[in-house]
Amino acid sequence: MANVLVEIGLEEVPAHIVTPSMTQLADKTAAFLTAHALPYASIAAYSTPRRLAVYVTDLPEKQADTKEEVKGPAKKIALDENGNWSKAAQGFVRGQGLTTDDITFKEVKGVEYVYVTKETKGQETKAVLAGLKEVITSLTFPVTMHWANHDFAYIRPIHWIVALYDREVIPFEVLDVQTGRQSRGHRFLGETVSIDHADEYLSKLADQFVIADPEKRKNMIIDQIDTIAKDNDWRIDLDEDLLEEVNNLVEYPTAFVGDFEEKYLSIPEEILVTSMKEHQRYFDVRDADGRLLPHFISARNGNAVKIENVIKGNQKVLTARLEDAEFFYNEDKKLTIDQCVEKLKHVTFHEKIGSLYEKMQRTAVAAQIIGETVGLTTEELADLQRAAEIYKFDLVTNMVGEFPELQGIMGEKYALLQGEKPAVAQAIREHYMPISAEGALPESAVGAVLAIADKLDSLLSFFAVDMVPSGSNDPYALRRQSYGIIRILAEKRWYFPFAQIQEQIRGLVNADLTIYGIELASGQEQVTDFLKGRLRQFLLSKNTRHDVIEAVLGSRQGDISRLFEAAQLLRDHLNDTDFKPSMEALTRVINLAKKAELDEETIDPSLFENDAERDLYEAVTALEAQFAQQTMEENYQNLVALRPLIDTYFNQTMVMVEDETIRRNRFALLNKIAKMSLAVASLDALITK
Repeated sequence: MANVLVEIGLEEVPAHIVTPSMTQLADKTAAFLTAHALPYASIAAYSTPRRLAVYVTDLPEKQADTKEEVKGPAKKIALDENGNWSKAAQGFVRGQGLTTDDITFKEVKGVEYVYVTKETKGQETKAVLAGLKEVITSLTFPVTMHWANHDFAYIRPIHWIVALYDREVIPFEVLDVQTGRQSRGHRFLGETVSIDHADEYLSKLADQFVIADPEKRKNMIIDQIDTIAKDNDWRIDLDEDLLEEVNNLVEYPTAFVGDFEEKYLSIPEEILVTSMKEHQRYFDVRDADGRLLPHFISARNGNAVKIENVIKGNQKVLTARLEDAEFFYNEDKKLTIDQCVEKLKHVTFHEKIGSLYEKMQRTAVAAQIIGETVGLTTEELADLQRAAEIYKFDLVTNMVGEFPELQGIMGEKYALLQGEKPAVAQAIREHYMPISAEGALPESAVGAVLAIADKLDSLLSFFAVDMVPSGSNDPYALRRQSYGIIRILAEKRWYFPFAQIQEQIRGLVNADLTIYGIELASGQEQVTDFLKGRLRQFLLSKNTRHDVIEAVLGSRQGDISRLFEAAQLLRDHLNDTDFKPSMEALTRVINLAKKAELDEETIDPSLFENDAERDLYEAVTALEAQFAQQTMEENYQNLVALRPLIDTYFNQTMVMVEDETIRRNRFALLNKIAKMSLAVASLDALITK
């Protein structure tokens, strides 16, 4: 057994790319070993800004010898009329590296076929591992670059490659870089180091001020910051994303504290935290009660030698940032909301769609329609109207121009400063939510409606100009915005008849293009399908069975929120003892109704020929009268309760009789059951085996 080390030495890789690249290297190495029949005990991945590495344990000295039985042509094809081997048989064995002497015959389902046993001698592991070159060159990155005169592109130039099989170098070359055992230590504190054995990797690099294990490096940062916090009785909330980024900026971390002047605490803390976090990669510092303090914490890439100079340099840079922020904040306070809204008339949302001002006008229309549909109060509708009139105004402020990540946040701040109602200001901040797939959702009803309306306008507008996402191409994040709509509706469970809402919006917007800027297309079934695609994604994230998802999406239910209810209902009843027979009975009804292709028809009870028809008709009529007023659970239970009557009906009644009048009468009854069933879900899509 032997251990293997591969390290790719690079120029500094962007922090956000380090961890996914490390994971990709480990995954592709594992796939390579599996594909080449090389079992291993474990595989560990390491990374710093200047290196990606994998360490594999307990590889065998060679691949195992294998025997494979290979099936060839039928015997009647393998032999000619004289009993000699045909060209087909000869070509088959030649392709396997064997001769016709190795042929045997085996019978499969009454037919004899040619078979040969192919024996493959396992290669030496070290020779196979030379193929790791392809693993290294196959890594993919969101951005790449060329260097020197090479056509090959990579995340950053490759400067060295360590490839060891225990103590032996695995020989291969990537571009002009030959594998060896020479690695490099910390750029300023370390030296070139020779790795004599794969097992020495972490310890040899640690001697050169490189902590190659990212988890160990991260724990060092956490422990150092925890010590600083305890010594000063501070509270430091370690933002996971920032911690990950800082960890991937350093090879040997040393945490330090810096200060800034207390006068800057008069600036809203969101601005301070954003200046520190997003631009300088600093952690903010708070007291035990959560109040922001005039200090910051970060980690340098090195030891504590002359760290005072590092602190002074960071303080100087942050002070310049805060000076700018203070200036922008004070300048923005001189602006009025009306002035900002007026400027939006000259800011393009998209060249094919129009200005941001026109987008706000369309969103205001959509917001009122949605707000009335979901049942907002008169006061909430008034707040919604005001919020929709101004909700993008902060995009033309100095602060958001400098810190785009503060959009919405500064809108809320500035709206409150100018006397807007708290509900209006809150909606301005919340309309961007959720800002990521699993991000926080709007808390207020007004904010939630404005968020839906803004996202829905983007969806309808881009589809109207035929800018539909395809494949992985989604430059305007329409999938994310649509998923946000689905998540908000999943939480609120508002009545949301999407097609009806869509047509109402279209009618009002298209009535005056001088105000709204763009004509929305009629119908837009594409939009409905696109939104259902995001609903599918949402239900999959909740571990919903595929057939349940198909049943939900295939229903004749126009209210999107009822689809969440349907999915939960089916999940809850999948294991009921009567689920299988009930779904089979209802599926039989649905399938017959589909074949009939009936429009709505009146049922004539005088045409019934037995009690089974009459009993089912009475039950269906009673259910139909209550159906619209009942919960989905009640409707489901009542449909399930029809099953004995449906079974009796089919046992005693022939639906496909020759008399067309009677046949259509029977189809009409089944059609009523099918319609109610499909309003719950497309129950015929459920797998009941």
